[in-house]
Parts: sequence; C-alpha cells; structure tokens
Amino acid sequence: MESVTEQRPDGSVRDLLLAFALVVVVNTLGASPAVLFSSDTSWIDRPWFFPPEVAFPIVWTLLFTLLGVALFLVVRRGLERRDVRVAIAAFAGQFALNLAWTPAFFGLQRPDLGLVVIVALWAAIVATIVAFDRVDRRAAVLLVPYLAWVSFAAVLNYAIYAGV
Repeated sequence: MESVTEQRPDGSVRDLLLAFALVVVVNTLGASPAVLFSSDTSWIDRPWFFPPEVAFPIVWTLLFTLLGVALFLVVRRGLERRDVRVAIAAFAGQFALNLAWTPAFFGLQRPDLGLVVIVALWAAIVATIVAFDRVDRRAAVLLVPYLAWVSFAAVLNYAIYAGV
C-alpha cells in the first residue's frame, strides 16, 4: 500500500516553498534599488525625526517579508480567479512605484520627485490593500505596517523637501 505522500505531492510543502520563494523574490527585488543606486544621505538636511540609518534595512526587510507572505496568500487562491489577478496587478503596480522611489529620491537627489512618487505609492498601497482584502483578509492586514511605514516615509520625504 502506498503512503499518502507517495500518492500525491504534499500541498503544505509546496505552499511552504512557494511562500519562501515569493518572500525571497520580493526581498531581492525590493533591495535592488538600494544596491543599484547610491543611498548616500550626506546631501540631506535631516529633520529631527530622521531614524538611525540602521533602521532602514531592518524595517524594509521585515516589510518586504510581510509583502511576500501577503502575495503568497493571494496567489495560492488560484490565478484563474479574476479577483486574484486584479490583486496581483495592484501589487505589481504599487511595487513598481516602490522601486521607482529610490532612484528618484537618492539617484537623482530629487526629494520633490520622490514626494510625487511616494504619494502615488501611498494611494497604490491603499488600492492593493482593498484588492487583497477581496481575496484574503489576512493578506490585506499584512500590508498595513507597510502603509504605516510609507506614510512615515512620505512625511519624512516632505520634511526633507521643505527643509523642515
């Protein structure tokens, strides 16, 4: 008699591998602008609430991990579903804006352009949360810390732009 694992692939192992792969991909892509573009902050007149430099890679790694898990929760519902495809498209749009911010702000040293990008990013994250909520409420909740951090980053971006 064959065991259950010999009869069919174990869905939990497959899910774990997919979740891990999405977390790695989101972290790798998310970190790529920081690697490709200088993150030199010496040109910035830092406002009083500028976090310590070490906070940024720690926070972004955590947030990108949450994004990867959230994306997994949506993808595993099935790509044949329209609401899943809409949610993935929303995710891709907000992620592209996320990736565009570093070259705009640091690469070009343009806090004004960074502010435009981050405002669009904030709106795109809200839209992604709504789209994810239609597929899996847990996935939407996992994006809330990301929205909170981007909200803080937008205030920080504005303060740098305005010279506050």
